Amino acid sequence: MQVPNLSTFARRYPIVLCTLILLPIVIALALGGLGNVAQPVATGYVAIIIVITVIDMVRDILRGNFGLDILAVVAMSAAIAVGEYIAAMIVVLMLSGGEALEDYAASRATKDLDALLKRAPQRAHRLGTQTDDTALTSTTDELPASTDVPVDEVTPGDILLVKPAEVIPVDGELLTANAEIDESQLTGESLPAAYVAGDHIRSGAVNGHTAIRIRATASAKDSQYQQIIALVSEAEQAKAPTVRVADRFAIPFTLVSLAVAGLSWWLSGEATRFAEVLVLATPCPLLIAAPVAFMGGMSRASREGVVVKGGATLEQLAKAKTVAFDKTGTLTHGEPELTAIQLHESFAAGNTDVQQAATLDDQALELLRLTASAEQYSTHVLAAGIIDAAQSRGLALATTDTAEEIA
Repeated sequence: MQVPNLSTFARRYPIVLCTLILLPIVIALALGGLGNVAQPVATGYVAIIIVITVIDMVRDILRGNFGLDILAVVAMSAAIAVGEYIAAMIVVLMLSGGEALEDYAASRATKDLDALLKRAPQRAHRLGTQTDDTALTSTTDELPASTDVPVDEVTPGDILLVKPAEVIPVDGELLTANAEIDESQLTGESLPAAYVAGDHIRSGAVNGHTAIRIRATASAKDSQYQQIIALVSEAEQAKAPTVRVADRFAIPFTLVSLAVAGLSWWLSGEATRFAEVLVLATPCPLLIAAPVAFMGGMSRASREGVVVKGGATLEQLAKAKTVAFDKTGTLTHGEPELTAIQLHESFAAGNTDVQQAATLDDQALELLRLTASAEQYSTHVLAAGIIDAAQSRGLALATTDTAEEIA
Protein backbone atom coordinates (compact mmCIF):
# COMPACT_ATOMS: atom_id res chain seq x y z
CA MET A 1 0.00 0.00 0.00
CA GLN A 2 1.54 3.27 -1.12
CA VAL A 3 1.02 6.07 1.38
CA PRO A 4 -0.06 9.30 -0.35
CA ASN A 5 2.20 12.34 0.07
CA LEU A 6 1.14 15.36 2.08
CA SER A 7 -0.08 17.41 -0.89
CA THR A 8 -2.26 14.56 -2.15
CA PHE A 9 -3.64 13.96 1.33
CA ALA A 10 -4.39 17.68 1.72
CA ARG A 11 -6.33 17.79 -1.53
CA ARG A 12 -8.39 14.71 -0.74
CA TYR A 13 -8.96 15.24 3.00
CA PRO A 14 -8.55 18.94 3.83
CA ILE A 15 -10.77 18.78 6.92
CA VAL A 16 -8.82 15.88 8.41
CA LEU A 17 -5.50 17.63 7.79
CA CYS A 18 -6.71 20.96 9.21
CA THR A 19 -8.11 19.24 12.29
CA LEU A 20 -4.87 17.31 12.87
CA ILE A 21 -2.95 20.60 12.75
CA LEU A 22 -5.33 22.75 14.78
CA LEU A 23 -6.24 20.27 17.52
CA PRO A 24 -2.71 20.01 19.04
CA ILE A 25 -2.35 23.80 18.79
CA VAL A 26 -5.65 24.38 20.59
CA ILE A 27 -4.77 21.84 23.30
CA ALA A 28 -1.33 23.43 23.77
CA LEU A 29 -2.84 26.90 24.07
CA ALA A 30 -5.43 25.67 26.60
CA LEU A 31 -2.80 23.92 28.72
CA GLY A 32 -0.59 26.98 28.53
CA GLY A 33 -3.22 29.21 30.08
CA LEU A 34 -4.24 30.84 26.81
CA GLY A 35 -7.78 29.54 26.72
CA ASN A 36 -9.01 32.99 25.69
CA VAL A 37 -7.07 32.49 22.44
CA ALA A 38 -7.77 28.78 21.97
CA GLN A 39 -11.54 29.02 22.42
CA PRO A 40 -12.35 31.50 19.61
CA VAL A 41 -10.02 29.68 17.21
CA ALA A 42 -11.63 26.31 17.93
CA THR A 43 -15.15 27.75 18.00
CA GLY A 44 -14.75 29.45 14.63
CA TYR A 45 -13.27 26.32 13.06
CA VAL A 46 -15.96 24.01 14.44
CA ALA A 47 -18.66 26.44 13.30
CA ILE A 48 -17.36 26.22 9.73
CA ILE A 49 -17.35 22.42 9.92
CA ILE A 50 -20.93 22.44 11.26
CA VAL A 51 -22.09 24.50 8.27
CA ILE A 52 -20.32 22.17 5.80
CA THR A 53 -21.71 19.07 7.54
CA VAL A 54 -25.25 20.45 7.58
CA ILE A 55 -25.10 21.14 3.83
CA ASP A 56 -23.84 17.60 3.12
CA MET A 57 -26.39 16.16 5.52
CA VAL A 58 -29.28 17.90 3.77
CA ARG A 59 -28.08 16.56 0.41
CA ASP A 60 -27.93 13.03 1.83
CA ILE A 61 -31.41 13.33 3.31
CA LEU A 62 -32.79 14.50 -0.05
CA ARG A 63 -31.27 11.35 -1.58
CA GLY A 64 -32.93 9.23 1.10
CA ASN A 65 -29.83 8.52 3.19
CA PHE A 66 -30.19 9.10 6.92
CA GLY A 67 -27.05 8.92 9.06
CA LEU A 68 -25.70 9.91 12.42
CA ASP A 69 -24.34 13.21 11.12
CA ILE A 70 -27.26 15.04 12.70
CA LEU A 71 -26.25 13.70 16.12
CA ALA A 72 -22.66 14.82 15.53
CA VAL A 73 -23.86 18.29 14.46
CA VAL A 74 -25.97 18.68 17.59
CA ALA A 75 -23.09 17.39 19.74
CA MET A 76 -20.62 19.85 18.21
CA SER A 77 -23.09 22.73 18.55
CA ALA A 78 -23.88 21.89 22.17
CA ALA A 79 -20.19 21.47 23.06
CA ILE A 80 -19.38 24.87 21.57
CA ALA A 81 -22.34 26.47 23.34
CA VAL A 82 -21.16 25.32 26.78
CA GLY A 83 -17.49 26.07 26.09
CA GLU A 84 -16.24 22.49 25.58
CA TYR A 85 -14.39 23.42 22.38
CA ILE A 86 -11.76 20.65 22.61
CA ALA A 87 -14.45 17.98 22.76
CA ALA A 88 -16.09 19.59 19.74
CA MET A 89 -12.85 19.36 17.75
CA ILE A 90 -12.41 15.72 18.70
CA VAL A 91 -15.88 15.04 17.30
CA VAL A 92 -14.82 16.82 14.08
CA LEU A 93 -11.73 14.60 13.81
CA MET A 94 -13.76 11.45 14.38
CA LEU A 95 -16.42 12.46 11.86
CA SER A 96 -14.02 13.44 9.08
CA GLY A 97 -11.54 10.61 9.68
CA GLY A 98 -14.00 7.85 8.81
CA GLU A 99 -14.01 8.69 5.09
CA ALA A 100 -10.20 8.71 4.94
CA LEU A 101 -10.03 5.31 6.64
CA GLU A 102 -12.59 3.84 4.21
CA ASP A 103 -10.64 5.10 1.19
CA TYR A 104 -7.41 3.76 2.67
CA ALA A 105 -8.98 0.33 3.13
CA ALA A 106 -10.43 0.25 -0.41
CA SER A 107 -7.25 1.34 -2.22
CA ARG A 108 -5.87 -2.22 -2.37
CA ALA A 109 -8.33 -3.18 -5.10
CA THR A 110 -7.10 -0.32 -7.30
CA LYS A 111 -3.50 -1.37 -6.70
CA ASP A 112 -4.24 -4.99 -7.69
CA LEU A 113 -6.09 -3.88 -10.82
CA ASP A 114 -3.21 -1.62 -11.84
CA ALA A 115 -0.81 -4.55 -11.43
CA LEU A 116 -2.98 -6.67 -13.73
CA LEU A 117 -3.13 -3.95 -16.36
CA LYS A 118 0.63 -3.38 -16.29
CA ARG A 119 1.28 -7.09 -16.74
CA ALA A 120 -1.08 -7.41 -19.73
CA PRO A 121 0.90 -7.74 -23.00
CA GLN A 122 0.66 -4.72 -25.29
CA ARG A 123 2.24 -6.14 -28.45
CA ALA A 124 2.46 -9.49 -30.23
CA HIS A 125 5.07 -10.92 -32.64
CA ARG A 126 3.12 -11.92 -35.75
CA LEU A 127 4.80 -14.36 -38.16
CA GLY A 128 1.94 -14.64 -40.64
CA THR A 129 -1.59 -15.84 -41.10
CA GLN A 130 -3.12 -19.30 -41.06
CA THR A 131 -2.51 -19.65 -44.81
CA ASP A 132 1.17 -18.73 -44.55
CA ASP A 133 3.01 -22.02 -45.16
CA THR A 134 6.40 -20.60 -44.14
CA ALA A 135 5.17 -19.58 -40.70
CA LEU A 136 3.48 -22.95 -40.20
CA THR A 137 6.19 -25.34 -41.37
CA SER A 138 9.51 -23.61 -40.58
CA THR A 139 11.55 -24.80 -37.63
CA THR A 140 12.19 -22.40 -34.76
CA ASP A 141 15.70 -21.66 -36.07
CA GLU A 142 14.39 -20.93 -39.62
CA LEU A 143 11.39 -18.76 -38.73
CA PRO A 144 10.68 -15.74 -40.92
CA ALA A 145 11.08 -12.31 -39.39
CA SER A 146 8.21 -11.42 -37.08
CA THR A 147 6.27 -8.19 -37.17
CA ASP A 148 5.39 -6.49 -33.90
CA VAL A 149 1.74 -5.44 -33.87
CA PRO A 150 -0.55 -4.11 -31.12
CA VAL A 151 -2.15 -7.04 -29.36
CA ASP A 152 -5.61 -5.68 -30.22
CA GLU A 153 -4.84 -6.20 -33.93
CA VAL A 154 -4.30 -9.95 -33.54
CA THR A 155 -7.11 -11.94 -35.16
CA PRO A 156 -7.96 -15.65 -34.85
CA GLY A 157 -5.78 -17.63 -37.23
CA ASP A 158 -2.68 -15.43 -36.95
CA ILE A 159 0.58 -17.27 -36.35
CA LEU A 160 2.45 -15.70 -33.43
CA LEU A 161 5.95 -16.06 -32.02
CA VAL A 162 6.20 -16.07 -28.22
CA LYS A 163 9.73 -15.47 -27.01
CA PRO A 164 11.20 -17.03 -23.85
CA ALA A 165 9.77 -15.66 -20.58
CA GLU A 166 7.13 -13.60 -22.42
CA VAL A 167 3.48 -13.42 -21.41
CA ILE A 168 1.32 -15.21 -23.98
CA PRO A 169 -0.70 -12.38 -25.57
CA VAL A 170 -3.84 -14.25 -26.70
CA ASP A 171 -5.41 -17.67 -26.39
CA GLY A 172 -3.98 -20.01 -29.01
CA GLU A 173 -3.10 -23.49 -30.23
CA LEU A 174 0.49 -24.64 -29.77
CA LEU A 175 2.27 -25.32 -33.08
CA THR A 176 5.70 -26.09 -31.62
CA ALA A 177 6.35 -29.75 -30.73
CA ASN A 178 6.37 -29.10 -26.97
CA ALA A 179 6.52 -26.28 -24.47
CA GLU A 180 6.72 -25.60 -20.75
CA ILE A 181 4.33 -22.88 -19.59
CA ASP A 182 4.18 -21.12 -16.22
CA GLU A 183 0.48 -20.81 -15.36
CA SER A 184 0.93 -19.76 -11.72
CA GLN A 185 -0.74 -16.38 -12.37
CA LEU A 186 -3.83 -18.15 -13.70
CA THR A 187 -4.12 -21.33 -11.65
CA GLY A 188 -1.80 -20.86 -8.67
CA GLU A 189 0.11 -24.02 -9.64
CA SER A 190 3.79 -23.36 -9.01
CA LEU A 191 5.13 -26.11 -11.30
CA PRO A 192 5.34 -25.42 -15.07
CA ALA A 193 2.74 -27.16 -17.21
CA ALA A 194 3.91 -29.30 -20.14
CA TYR A 195 2.16 -28.85 -23.50
CA VAL A 196 2.50 -30.60 -26.86
CA ALA A 197 1.57 -29.49 -30.37
CA GLY A 198 -2.18 -29.06 -30.76
CA ASP A 199 -2.84 -28.17 -27.10
CA HIS A 200 -4.75 -25.02 -26.20
CA ILE A 201 -2.71 -22.37 -24.34
CA ARG A 202 -4.32 -19.51 -22.43
CA SER A 203 -3.22 -15.90 -22.49
CA GLY A 204 -1.69 -14.54 -19.30
CA ALA A 205 0.53 -17.61 -18.85
CA VAL A 206 4.30 -17.15 -19.17
CA ASN A 207 6.34 -19.01 -21.78
CA GLY A 208 9.31 -21.12 -20.64
CA HIS A 209 12.93 -21.01 -21.79
CA THR A 210 12.41 -21.66 -25.53
CA ALA A 211 10.60 -19.70 -28.22
CA ILE A 212 7.31 -21.21 -29.37
CA ARG A 213 4.75 -20.67 -32.11
CA ILE A 214 1.02 -20.51 -31.52
CA ARG A 215 -2.01 -20.06 -33.75
CA ALA A 216 -4.35 -17.44 -32.25
CA THR A 217 -7.77 -18.88 -31.51
CA ALA A 218 -9.27 -15.69 -30.06
CA SER A 219 -8.77 -11.96 -30.20
CA ALA A 220 -7.20 -10.16 -27.23
CA LYS A 221 -10.52 -8.96 -25.81
CA ASP A 222 -11.94 -12.50 -25.92
CA SER A 223 -8.87 -14.18 -24.40
CA GLN A 224 -8.51 -15.52 -20.87
CA TYR A 225 -6.32 -12.79 -19.39
CA GLN A 226 -8.36 -9.88 -20.69
CA GLN A 227 -11.50 -11.52 -19.29
CA ILE A 228 -9.81 -11.75 -15.88
CA ILE A 229 -8.93 -8.05 -16.05
CA ALA A 230 -12.51 -7.22 -17.06
CA LEU A 231 -13.93 -9.20 -14.13
CA VAL A 232 -11.62 -7.52 -11.61
CA SER A 233 -12.39 -4.10 -13.07
CA GLU A 234 -16.13 -4.79 -12.97
CA ALA A 235 -15.89 -5.95 -9.36
CA GLU A 236 -14.04 -2.76 -8.44
CA GLN A 237 -16.58 -0.52 -10.18
CA ALA A 238 -19.55 -2.37 -8.68
CA LYS A 239 -18.13 -2.32 -5.15
CA ALA A 240 -20.84 -0.89 -2.92
CA PRO A 241 -19.75 1.81 -0.45
CA THR A 242 -19.33 0.56 3.07
CA VAL A 243 -22.39 1.21 5.15
CA ARG A 244 -21.41 2.36 8.62
CA VAL A 245 -22.84 0.13 11.29
CA ALA A 246 -24.35 3.00 13.25
CA ASP A 247 -26.15 4.40 10.20
CA ARG A 248 -28.43 1.35 10.19
CA PHE A 249 -29.85 2.55 13.52
CA ALA A 250 -29.42 6.27 12.87
CA ILE A 251 -32.95 7.55 13.45
CA PRO A 252 -33.86 5.60 16.64
CA PHE A 253 -30.38 6.07 18.10
CA THR A 254 -30.50 9.82 17.48
CA LEU A 255 -33.94 10.16 19.05
CA VAL A 256 -32.97 8.15 22.13
CA SER A 257 -29.71 10.12 22.54
CA LEU A 258 -31.51 13.46 22.31
CA ALA A 259 -34.12 12.26 24.81
CA VAL A 260 -31.49 11.11 27.32
CA ALA A 261 -29.53 14.36 26.87
CA GLY A 262 -32.65 16.45 27.38
CA LEU A 263 -33.62 14.44 30.46
CA SER A 264 -30.13 14.92 31.94
CA TRP A 265 -30.35 18.67 31.38
CA TRP A 266 -33.82 18.82 32.93
CA LEU A 267 -32.91 16.76 36.00
CA SER A 268 -29.59 18.49 36.68
CA GLY A 269 -30.54 21.95 35.54
CA GLU A 270 -27.13 22.25 33.84
CA ALA A 271 -26.82 22.70 30.07
CA THR A 272 -23.38 21.12 30.26
CA ARG A 273 -25.01 17.75 30.95
CA PHE A 274 -26.86 18.00 27.63
CA ALA A 275 -23.59 18.51 25.73
CA GLU A 276 -21.75 15.82 27.67
CA VAL A 277 -24.38 13.19 26.90
CA LEU A 278 -24.38 14.03 23.19
CA VAL A 279 -20.58 13.97 22.93
CA LEU A 280 -20.55 10.57 24.60
CA ALA A 281 -23.45 9.39 22.46
CA THR A 282 -21.70 10.38 19.24
CA PRO A 283 -20.69 6.80 18.36
CA CYS A 284 -17.06 7.21 17.41
CA PRO A 285 -16.38 3.45 17.56
CA LEU A 286 -19.41 2.69 15.42
CA LEU A 287 -18.68 5.41 12.87
CA ILE A 288 -15.19 4.12 12.13
CA ALA A 289 -15.72 0.46 13.06
CA ALA A 290 -16.27 -0.78 9.50
CA PRO A 291 -13.23 0.83 7.81
CA VAL A 292 -10.92 -0.07 10.69
CA ALA A 293 -12.20 -3.65 10.73
CA PHE A 294 -11.72 -3.96 6.96
CA MET A 295 -8.20 -2.58 7.15
CA GLY A 296 -7.30 -4.94 9.96
CA GLY A 297 -8.87 -7.92 8.22
CA MET A 298 -7.18 -7.30 4.88
CA SER A 299 -3.80 -6.64 6.49
CA ARG A 300 -4.04 -9.81 8.57
CA ALA A 301 -5.06 -11.84 5.53
CA SER A 302 -2.20 -10.44 3.43
CA ARG A 303 0.32 -11.56 6.07
CA GLU A 304 -1.05 -15.08 5.61
CA GLY A 305 -0.72 -14.86 1.81
CA VAL A 306 -4.40 -14.15 1.10
CA VAL A 307 -5.12 -11.07 -1.05
CA VAL A 308 -8.56 -9.54 -0.45
CA LYS A 309 -9.78 -7.20 -3.18
CA GLY A 310 -11.71 -4.85 -0.91
CA GLY A 311 -14.16 -4.36 1.92
CA ALA A 312 -17.12 -5.47 -0.18
CA THR A 313 -15.45 -8.86 -0.65
CA LEU A 314 -15.22 -9.32 3.11
CA GLU A 315 -18.88 -8.36 3.47
CA GLN A 316 -19.85 -11.01 0.90
CA LEU A 317 -17.57 -13.59 2.53
CA ALA A 318 -19.44 -13.17 5.81
CA LYS A 319 -22.56 -14.49 4.05
CA ALA A 320 -20.82 -17.52 2.50
CA LYS A 321 -22.09 -20.94 3.61
CA THR A 322 -19.82 -23.17 1.50
CA VAL A 323 -16.34 -22.55 0.07
CA ALA A 324 -14.65 -24.70 -2.60
CA PHE A 325 -10.87 -24.57 -3.10
CA ASP A 326 -8.64 -25.77 -5.91
CA LYS A 327 -6.12 -27.51 -3.65
CA THR A 328 -2.83 -27.37 -5.56
CA GLY A 329 -1.44 -23.86 -5.62
CA THR A 330 -4.19 -22.57 -3.33
CA LEU A 331 -3.94 -24.66 -0.18
CA THR A 332 -0.61 -26.23 -1.09
CA HIS A 333 2.55 -25.05 -2.87
CA GLY A 334 2.68 -27.84 -5.46
CA GLU A 335 5.91 -29.14 -3.91
CA PRO A 336 5.42 -32.63 -2.38
CA GLU A 337 7.64 -33.51 0.57
CA LEU A 338 8.65 -36.91 1.92
CA THR A 339 7.09 -37.41 5.36
CA ALA A 340 7.71 -41.10 6.15
CA ILE A 341 9.51 -44.22 4.87
CA GLN A 342 7.93 -47.66 5.39
CA LEU A 343 9.82 -50.81 4.41
CA HIS A 344 7.99 -53.89 3.25
CA GLU A 345 9.38 -57.18 4.58
CA SER A 346 9.67 -58.72 1.14
CA PHE A 347 11.78 -55.83 -0.13
CA ALA A 348 14.28 -56.04 2.71
CA ALA A 349 14.52 -59.83 2.29
CA GLY A 350 15.38 -59.55 -1.41
CA ASN A 351 17.91 -56.71 -1.26
CA THR A 352 21.43 -57.36 0.04
CA ASP A 353 22.27 -53.68 0.63
CA VAL A 354 19.20 -53.20 2.76
CA GLN A 355 19.85 -56.43 4.72
CA GLN A 356 23.35 -55.21 5.61
CA ALA A 357 21.96 -52.07 7.27
CA ALA A 358 22.24 -52.36 11.04
CA THR A 359 18.90 -50.87 12.09
CA LEU A 360 15.49 -50.20 10.64
CA ASP A 361 16.37 -46.51 10.36
CA ASP A 362 19.50 -47.39 8.40
CA GLN A 363 17.48 -49.71 6.17
CA ALA A 364 14.99 -46.92 5.50
CA LEU A 365 17.81 -44.54 4.58
CA GLU A 366 19.30 -47.11 2.21
CA LEU A 367 15.91 -47.53 0.55
CA LEU A 368 15.65 -43.76 0.21
CA ARG A 369 19.13 -43.58 -1.34
CA LEU A 370 18.31 -46.25 -3.91
CA THR A 371 14.95 -44.69 -4.74
CA ALA A 372 16.37 -41.19 -5.07
CA SER A 373 19.17 -42.53 -7.29
CA ALA A 374 16.56 -43.86 -9.70
CA GLU A 375 14.42 -40.71 -9.47
CA GLN A 376 17.34 -38.57 -10.69
CA TYR A 377 16.35 -39.49 -14.23
CA SER A 378 12.61 -39.10 -13.79
CA THR A 379 10.38 -36.12 -14.68
CA HIS A 380 7.58 -37.31 -12.38
CA VAL A 381 6.14 -34.68 -10.06
CA LEU A 382 7.14 -36.70 -6.96
CA ALA A 383 10.76 -37.22 -8.04
CA ALA A 384 12.01 -33.85 -6.80
CA GLY A 385 10.57 -34.42 -3.33
CA ILE A 386 12.31 -37.80 -2.99
CA ILE A 387 15.65 -36.44 -4.23
CA ASP A 388 15.43 -33.44 -1.88
CA ALA A 389 14.70 -35.76 1.04
CA ALA A 390 17.79 -37.85 0.27
CA GLN A 391 20.06 -34.85 -0.21
CA SER A 392 18.87 -33.22 3.00
CA ARG A 393 19.96 -36.40 4.83
CA GLY A 394 23.42 -36.28 3.21
CA LEU A 395 22.95 -39.48 1.18
CA ALA A 396 25.31 -40.05 -1.77
CA LEU A 397 23.22 -40.93 -4.83
CA ALA A 398 24.36 -43.59 -7.27
CA THR A 399 24.86 -42.85 -10.98
CA THR A 400 24.04 -44.88 -14.06
CA ASP A 401 24.86 -44.89 -17.76
CA THR A 402 21.34 -45.56 -19.04
CA ALA A 403 17.86 -44.89 -17.70
CA GLU A 404 14.37 -45.56 -19.04
CA GLU A 405 11.09 -44.28 -17.68
CA ILE A 406 7.82 -46.00 -18.59
CA ALA A 407 4.80 -43.72 -18.08
